[in-house]
This record gives sequence, structure tokens and C-alpha cells, in this order.
Amino acid sequence: MNAIWKPTLEQQRKKRRNRQLLFAGILVSLALTVYAYIPSYPEPETIPTEQPEVAQQFAAQPTEPEPDTAAPAQPDNILTKDITDGDTLSSIFDGFGINQTTMYQILATDEPYLALDVLRPGNKLTFTLDQTTRQLLTMELYIHPGKQVIYQRVDDENFEYQEINLPGVWEQELLSGEIQGSFYLSAMATGLTENEAANIADMFESRLDFCREIRAGDHFEVVRSRQFVNGEFSGQSQILGARISGRNYRHDAFLFDDGNYYDHDGKSLARAFRRYPFAGHYPVSSSFNPRRLHPVTNRISPHNGTDFAMPIGTAVLAAGDGVVTRVKNHPFAGKYIEIQHGGNYQTRYLHLSRIMVKRGQHVKRGQQIAQSGNTGRSTGPHLHYELHVKDRVVNPLRAKIPMTAAIPKAKLPQFSARVSELTALMNSRDTEHQQIATSHSESNHESI
Repeated sequence: MNAIWKPTLEQQRKKRRNRQLLFAGILVSLALTVYAYIPSYPEPETIPTEQPEVAQQFAAQPTEPEPDTAAPAQPDNILTKDITDGDTLSSIFDGFGINQTTMYQILATDEPYLALDVLRPGNKLTFTLDQTTRQLLTMELYIHPGKQVIYQRVDDENFEYQEINLPGVWEQELLSGEIQGSFYLSAMATGLTENEAANIADMFESRLDFCREIRAGDHFEVVRSRQFVNGEFSGQSQILGARISGRNYRHDAFLFDDGNYYDHDGKSLARAFRRYPFAGHYPVSSSFNPRRLHPVTNRISPHNGTDFAMPIGTAVLAAGDGVVTRVKNHPFAGKYIEIQHGGNYQTRYLHLSRIMVKRGQHVKRGQQIAQSGNTGRSTGPHLHYELHVKDRVVNPLRAKIPMTAAIPKAKLPQFSARVSELTALMNSRDTEHQQIATSHSESNHESI
């Protein structure tokens, strides 16, 4: 019997490998056959650019460019500067590359007015330059919405001064409150400014001790008038009447046409002004003349005060009770002082040699505030004295200033009618802030 043949283990493994290779080959061949029947598609860049009609209806339509709503650029020959704390006229001119000679030309023009001597935040300067030479042509000082000043070049060495005052609308309002703590804080809590509260305290200073007589729970009423220009508050205000009352007292004050405050009986709350701010007699060396012609340029160069010839070191006296608002050293006006007397009067004293008061200091009528001198642009030792009534310069030797202690009898009926009107408003207080009128006649703000 023949023996049965059996493959060895190695032969069996080789046979399995051959079958695996054959099977793998069949799979690859089948995959290639299937791939040959898969349809092909063009690459994206070969898609026809012409779209079907329906698709075109939804294609993005070209949009028109948006209009340019940006504000037009300011010409490079117009420069503006909003005044901030610490700004000076010199630093502003240097910053814009305008030489100091031009600045002093403007200061010389400004000497009769001194509008540039106090620059405050909220003010604005606008410079217009020649486009070719870059020479300054005009400079405008924006003080508030109701007042601007323009300095216009007239030749290579001189500028002219123009003041623009817009009357606007003066609106009255009643502010009332109860005193808790100090009168100042209580008054400011109703909307009165610090200066307004101080002015009211000055009105009653001779009749009311604010430290000892006022008690918590006492009341006050104030009728205030404020100026609005084109609907914007200009920052200018005026106290028309005020009243402070407690359990055992009542004091009131009413503004009359002469710019002074009186009680309801017509008696003055302020001491009379001095006509002359010095003792003795000194001659007038240059009279008040707002239309004076300059002897060299033959242009109007106003003299807004009265000059008194006097030796250097002569005592200069405050013309009335008030608060020192300026102590300055001007290149042309020299050392000078400005005093605010209540809400309507200002006095100025120029070309001084020595100043004896500080800004913010309260002074009394007849108090020595300085010594006369010859500082600034001056032709000789003298005192230049100015009086401003309701922000307008007047002749100090002829102006109607409070020289008597009471309303003249002939004007008492007119004053009494005004007192009745203001008192009725004060008595109508229902809230701490009450609007009581839209406006009143601008005639109340005319110069005396």
C-alpha cells in the first residue's frame, strides 16, 4: 500500500501566502475597474462664467458707495485753541508758532479792555493766518455765547478791537431752601453758585451775623435772572432779590435800576461809593474818552478811565466795599487791581507801584489797597481809575453811583412796585426750584 503524501509545515505556509497574494490582486483589479466608471467633474476654475437666468436674479448687485459724512477739514490757516487750566497767552502763541512781537501788538490793543488778562476754561481762541506769509490776520476770543472779542489787523504793527455782545434772553427763576448747616452750602444745594451765595452774604453783612444768628430750619428765597443765547446758558446771571428769614428776623434785598441793593423800605444795604479813590486833591491829567483818537495812528484808541497825576507812592483807596477779583502785572497796564462791588459794579486801579491786597480778599470802602506808581506803558506817575457798571465802562466822575443811603423820594413808587412784584414771587415758593417767567426786558440790563 502506497503511503499518503502530506505537505510539510513550510509548504503549507507558502501555499497560504500564495492564496493571500492572489486574493489581494483580485481586489486591486476590481477597484481599478470600478474607478474607471466614476464620472469626472471640472475643476472650480473651469465653471462657465455665464450663469443661468434664474441664478442671475439672485446674484449680488453692485452697491453705490456710501456718502462721506465726515466734517470738512478745517483750513490749515485757521487754528483754534480751547483754553484749559494752566494755559497762558504766551504759551499758546509759541505753540502755534506765532511770534511774540505779534502777541505784544495784540496786548497793546487790549490794554484799555484787559479782556485777555484772564483766560478761563470754556474760553476759546481762534487764529486766522495769511495763507502765504502765515502772518496773523485776526484773533477771536470766545468768552461765552453772549460775548466775543475780535482783534483785527489793520497794518503791520497794529490791531483793532471789536467786542460782540449778544443780548439773548434773560430768564427769571425762584430758588428757595431751608438752611441746614451753613448758608453757603444750603444755597449752593438749591443751584446757586458759590459767587452768588457770597454776593448774597455780602448784601446782608451789615444786618445779619451769619455765624451767630442763623439757625437750622431758617429759610431763604432768591430771585435770579440768567442769560440764554440761542438756548444756551451764557454763564451770566444776576440776583434780582433775596430774602432770609428765621423765627425772630427777616431781611430782604432788592436790586434797583441804579445797580444798588435796598431793603423793602428803600434803605441801602451798601455803604455809598467814594467818587475819588484817594484822599486829598489831585488834578485830572487825562479824562475819560471812549472815542479818543490816537495822536500817532489817528485811529480810535479809547481811554476807558480817568487819569490823576500824583506822586509815586500815594495811597490808593477802595472806592467801595467789595472783593478783589484781579491782581495782575500787565506789560502795558502795569500792576493793577480789580474789585467787584456787589453784582453790578467793578473798579480798576492801574499803573500801581505796590499792591497791598490779594485776590479773593474782602475790602472796605476807603481801605488802602495800593500805592500809585508809573508801571507799564506810562508817560509819567499817575493813577488810572476805571468804573464798570453792569459790565460796561462808564465815566467815574459822572456816573450815577450809590452816593446816598436811600432811594430818592421821587423814585420810591417805582421801587415799591418792583418790591411788590419780587415779594409776590418769593411768597409763591412751592418747590426749591420754580420757573416763574420766561424772560424780562433787556432794559433792566442797560448801563447806567
